[in-house]
Order: sequence, then C-alpha cells, then structure tokens
Amino acid sequence: MLPVALDAMGGDKAPGEVVAGAQRAVAELGVPVVLVGPSAQLAPLAGELPVLEAGEVIAMDEDPAQGVRRKKDSSLVRAAEAVRDGKASAMVSAGNTGATMASALLRMGRIRGVSRPAIATPIPVPGSTPTILLDAGANAECQPEWLVQFAQMGSVYARERFGVAEPRVGLLSIGEEAAKGTPLVKETHQLLASAPGVRFVGNVEGRDIMSTDVDVVVTDGFTGNVVLKTMEGTVRRLIEALLTAFGSSPQAEAAAQQLLPALTPLYQSMDPDTYGGAMLLGVDGVCIISHGSSSARAILNAIAVAREMVEADLVGRLRAAVAQGA
Repeated sequence: MLPVALDAMGGDKAPGEVVAGAQRAVAELGVPVVLVGPSAQLAPLAGELPVLEAGEVIAMDEDPAQGVRRKKDSSLVRAAEAVRDGKASAMVSAGNTGATMASALLRMGRIRGVSRPAIATPIPVPGSTPTILLDAGANAECQPEWLVQFAQMGSVYARERFGVAEPRVGLLSIGEEAAKGTPLVKETHQLLASAPGVRFVGNVEGRDIMSTDVDVVVTDGFTGNVVLKTMEGTVRRLIEALLTAFGSSPQAEAAAQQLLPALTPLYQSMDPDTYGGAMLLGVDGVCIISHGSSSARAILNAIAVAREMVEADLVGRLRAAVAQGA
C-alpha cells in the first residue's frame, strides 16, 4: 500500500501529537506514513518517518479558500497533491476543516457525477455501531438532489466502515411525519422515497441520531454542524459533571472505584478520538478530517480508517453508487 500522507502541521497539538500518532500507526499497524510539512521542523521528531517538504502552513483560524489559493506550498495542499499524483493512498489532517476540504476538492477533484462532497461523521451509539451523520459542515445550503446523493454515499460508507449490511437512512426533520419540515426537507423526502441504493425509513428527529433505529442521517451542512457541535458539547459537559460528582465525597469516590471499570468502555465509545475523524465523501480520493484537538491516539485511529477505506476501495464503490443513482 502507498503511504498515508499526514498533514503534520494540522491541529491544536501539532506537530508533536500528530507525529507521535504517525509513529504508532507504523509500529502498531504497519501502515506506511509520510509526514507533510517543513522538514527542518519535523526532522527532530520524525525519526525514520519520511517527510514530504511543504514550506507553508494554513492556520486553524485562516480563511480556507484564501489559504488554499495563496499557500500552494502548504502542508494541506501538498498532502492532497500527493494523493492526486499517486504518491500517497490517502490524506489525513486535523487542521483547518474548510481548508482540508478545499485542498482535497481542488487537488483531487470530485467523483464524476457528485454534485457536492459531504463530511460524514460517526456519531457514537452506546452498545451499537455509530450513526453516520452527513453533511456535518461542508455545505451550509443544499439542494434536495444533493441530500439524495449524501444518502447514497452515506449508505456505502456505513457498509464499508461499520459492516452494516442494509443501512437504514433517515432524513433529519422536526417530526416523523412526511408533511413536516422545511421545503427542502419535504422535497427531499419525496425524492428519497424512490432513490436507488437507499433504504429510506422516513423522517427522524434529533433524539433518534444516537439510537439504534437508524444508521445514516442526512441533512444540510449548517444543521448537521450545529447538531454535531451540540452533541459534542453535551457529552463533554455530562462527563465533566460525572467526574465532579465522583469526587464530591469519600463515599462517592469509593462508589466511583466500583463503577469506573463498567463506565470506561462507555467513555471510550463516546470519545471522538476512538473514531479518528470524519471522512469527506465525494472527492476522488480518501480524505480523513480529524478533530482539531486530536491526540496521538486519534491520529493513529484516523490513519487506521484511511487504510481500511483504501483497502475497501471506498472511492470506487462510491463512484458506482453515484452512477447507479444518476
């Protein structure tokens, strides 16, 4: 397998945690990785990992489109070019999400027939496989036909990444009834009811996303990003409240010692680092977008996902699904 091109300068903890995650991926998984970034800065950390020179960095708060246009020698752009040019099998970045998406789209291009790429994010479901939420932020405004493509691509992703044989697809709305929702939701509902390659189960509400009733939830990128950030914040505050309660008294601390072994697997299933990141579906290459605060463990898991999707020929399967639905 060709190496995974890792944006070594992307993320709040770059380059230290990013490089550490790459080293773990090589040692523990046997996945080849090439670091992309300024060699002078990475050389002391890289060890035996190869470095693809990139002299610029697109900052986390930088305008994505302008950053990609102006900084053609940035680590993000060079990583995307490595995939385009057949020097890497996939790209991974915990950097600026918009710039990652723009780099992948402009350098790799779209799969033929795809109207807009979408960010597919796994939402943890305790005791079950995650729900795929898309679009999680790539397209603030959408057309009904785009959401249908999101459903088709999300179904393929759920099958290949999580082994769901016949993914159930729900359309995010304010009620289960077909007549409820915005004009976009109502029109999309009609199209999804007869869309090829989609097992449409109707409208779902926000409370259903973390349930076992649906495998893929489609929505526009504005709504999807609000949902994602709301869920992340809620889970974080809940965990903080539990930890505070566990330390509130000697009795609570004693009870926590008994409960922690049972709660640890639940915590791990809710931790974003477990899933490595989201995938940008619709570009002509594997692109994993990790959380900005990704640890070495998150980078390790992101590289693992990249390898799995390359080996599963996800892009080829997406291409076939889009062609079938055209």
